[in-house]
Amino acid sequence: MSLPDLNLLVALDVLLAEGSVARAARRLRLSPSATSRALARLRAATGDPLLVRAGRGLVPTPRAQALRARVGPLVEDAAAILRPAEALDLRTLARSFTLRSSDGFVETFGPALIARVARDAPAVRLRFVPNPDKDSGPLRDGTVDLETGVVVPTTGPEVRTQALFRDRFVGVVRPGHALSRGAVTPARYAAERHVLVARRTADREGIDDALAPLGLHRDIAAVVGGFAAALALARSADLVASVPERHTAMLRAGLHSFALPVALPEITVSLCWHPRQDADPAHRWLRGCVRDACREAPAGAPTLRRPTKGRSAKARTAGG
Repeated sequence: MSLPDLNLLVALDVLLAEGSVARAARRLRLSPSATSRALARLRAATGDPLLVRAGRGLVPTPRAQALRARVGPLVEDAAAILRPAEALDLRTLARSFTLRSSDGFVETFGPALIARVARDAPAVRLRFVPNPDKDSGPLRDGTVDLETGVVVPTTGPEVRTQALFRDRFVGVVRPGHALSRGAVTPARYAAERHVLVARRTADREGIDDALAPLGLHRDIAAVVGGFAAALALARSADLVASVPERHTAMLRAGLHSFALPVALPEITVSLCWHPRQDADPAHRWLRGCVRDACREAPAGAPTLRRPTKGRSAKARTAGG
């Protein structure tokens, strides 16, 4: 029995990732005609068209979508088998890593991470970029090495994830705001003007779902794209920002934080990377550095008084 040309797996992986013969040809360093011939051979081998014309572009067939989650790890595992093992020398490692994280994560955990990296590998550079969406494309195409955030259903099925810490949402106001004094009830909380963090206009927070059964709703005065902007507005205006507690520890310095008066589930902040990086010793070391930085309590982080046993269970929020 003759084996199929296993080089076709590499072509299939790139074609499915790019959804374009021209872009796949550039990544494979082949001519468009050679890439088209490879696609024709793949169609013959699988008995499926794989990519079909839709307007000016190509879209995957159901068979191609099913293969996409399988072919990537196969190619990466094959490359790892053939890659020579090298001992990692952190003192001479000269490399740049790109991390996609929110401003709050960078400000809270970045200093400890940078200090750890500088101590172990002084020639390594960290580049932090914002994460305005949940698109796994930057991890998939290699423009981002690591990402931190909440895993969502749209996260790529091949993306590796590891939980870093659990977090809960808290309310934040400037000192002297009405909610900085006395018990914060659902009615008092809802009656104030709020700033909503939403990356898309259709975003809805779990806080609103928790208030609805009580016949309450928030007065949204402003909508912003990130927690740092929300806290900046809360710092300078009579607005309430509801943000993750640990995630924004340093950003909340000098502000008044309080437990939300409605019960919400906790969120899990995770570390995400593409499986192509699993066998890379330097990447594995960096993942350990991020985990260690998140375990350390940020110095100077504002403390939040926890509700006592006598308070309502709805006041003992876990964040959302």
